[in-house]
Amino acid sequence: MENKTYDTDILAIGVHPDDIELGCGGTLLKHIAKGQKVVLIDLTQGELGSRGNAQTRLQEATAAAQLMKVSERINLKFRDGFFKNDEAHQLQLIQAIRHYRPKIVIGNAYEDRHPDHGRASALIEEACFLSGLRKIETQWEGKAQDAWRPARVLHYIQDRYIRPDIVVDISEFIDAKIEAVSCYGTQFFSQKGDGEPETYISRSDFLTQIKARAKEFGHQIGTQYGEGYSCKAFLGLEDLDNLLYSNFS
Repeated sequence: MENKTYDTDILAIGVHPDDIELGCGGTLLKHIAKGQKVVLIDLTQGELGSRGNAQTRLQEATAAAQLMKVSERINLKFRDGFFKNDEAHQLQLIQAIRHYRPKIVIGNAYEDRHPDHGRASALIEEACFLSGLRKIETQWEGKAQDAWRPARVLHYIQDRYIRPDIVVDISEFIDAKIEAVSCYGTQFFSQKGDGEPETYISRSDFLTQIKARAKEFGHQIGTQYGEGYSCKAFLGLEDLDNLLYSNFS
């Protein structure tokens, strides 16, 4: 692989505030604990959600970012439900990718119950590729940007089950992941009873289901909890010592 100097270890992208915490929160917490730089990008403000509004979701996203101790979190303010995978949106995301110069990008699932997730997944994948083309000219705060392509693009798994290509052990970070997800009080179950309409994710058992999914993935690699990821490219290892777990051990 080409030897490049990157500024960010992991750039995690979610189309809605809370997608990142739900999809890859444990993995990000694990890498932050190792001293790595993690940046989050929310594509929309989640303003079409049945519960909460753009302002409350921003407050919740900020609280979750502070709890996780990420280096930075920004919101590109695409239109929730109506953004497109087109040149205008790609260029905005390319600008952010070139600014943060990540080694790894993690984004939304290939396809899911919510149509925004799959559309965002394609947008992220294409923007990461196009970001590496030097003839696409962009600027950040008035300064021309150099081309930049992440070494790897991964996609977390959301509502619908997708067989993962890799699973990361998050056993030590499952409780912190749930705590970060719980920052989104308008979206998930709360004992207070806020008068908002009940939704698929606001049911009292939703967080239990999230933990059960992590337990299922962890079981596949011989650990207590895990998070699964898809990748369109082949995943290479420097040597077999990186294979830590096995179903057959």
